[in-house]
Amino acid sequence: MQSITLDQLRTATMAGGVTTVTLEGQGAGFFVKIITRNKQEALLAKARTNEPRHFGSPASALKLLRNIGIVVANVDTSNWNPEAKDMTRSRQSRSDALKNAHEAAAYNEWLAVEIQDAIDDPRPSVSHDEVMTRMASRIAEHMKLTD
Repeated sequence: MQSITLDQLRTATMAGGVTTVTLEGQGAGFFVKIITRNKQEALLAKARTNEPRHFGSPASALKLLRNIGIVVANVDTSNWNPEAKDMTRSRQSRSDALKNAHEAAAYNEWLAVEIQDAIDDPRPSVSHDEVMTRMASRIAEHMKLTD
């Protein structure tokens, strides 16, 4: 089955090339199936890919279709299952994603300050080997105290 972008659908509609539009339920959402005057079938696709455009509700699809001049559409709910809603697109998952993004930004800001403080520190640098020797000594000392 072919795919058709929104702009192509708008143009075909204005030219009278669309005979039937059907909202087909699939899982928890809907796809828009188009039949043209020459009996070609197509699915409404996303703008930059050939991937079918998915609508979470028939209302959002109908609003889009009405805005481009399609005022009559069929609805096929035979394969629609509203209980199968994809929770990865829920408000809670968006909220969690935004919270994680804010936490990551705060951490990056804190880390940048720590790094700049280390760069600006006037004390002489200590080599990696010296730090490792000191740490090994401290660990050994701690192990003696806990035995």
